[in-house]
Amino acid sequence: MGVPKATLPFGNETMLQRVVRLLQTVVSPIIVVAARGQVLPELPDNVVVTRDERDQQGPLEGLRAGLSALPNSVDPAYVTSCDVPLLEPRFVERMIELLGNQDIAVMEIDGFTHPLSAVYRRHTLPHIESLLAQQKLRPAFLFDLMRTRRVRPEEMVSVDPQLRTLRNLNTKEDYLQALAEADLPATPPVIFDQ
Repeated sequence: MGVPKATLPFGNETMLQRVVRLLQTVVSPIIVVAARGQVLPELPDNVVVTRDERDQQGPLEGLRAGLSALPNSVDPAYVTSCDVPLLEPRFVERMIELLGNQDIAVMEIDGFTHPLSAVYRRHTLPHIESLLAQQKLRPAFLFDLMRTRRVRPEEMVSVDPQLRTLRNLNTKEDYLQALAEADLPATPPVIFDQ
């Protein structure tokens, strides 16, 4: 997108602040995983910030960092990215409910999984660390190893009819569309790299 998504304005807050605020209505604690050296907007005092240990390791490194920072009393954890400002809290609750006795619950649409719209039990952590050590960085490797509940769209439309929770913003057009859907103005103006 040309600008850091976490700090991108979305109404009177940044995209990350919005996602954190929405998540705080249904889950606790909130762990934010950032890249090493990444600048984050101001977050509530009760939000824990942790950092990736290694660069260029993909979502499994973020999962490792986030699950490692969870208190021992917490299991399971809903995992999302910072660029889903249309997240629906009821979607999160439903995903946790659908986990049942599985290790992971992940959205799957037409064979494509959404590893950053998923629920992971904390005991998946050693398997994640093992995959990282083997440089098997695709989340699909983890899904094949663990008891994974693949959640179908029709199981979620009652709580998120348009599945807006899954819409991450990757372009200026995505961003402007999301602002319009949230009935928010595109101010202050954002300069996008071309």
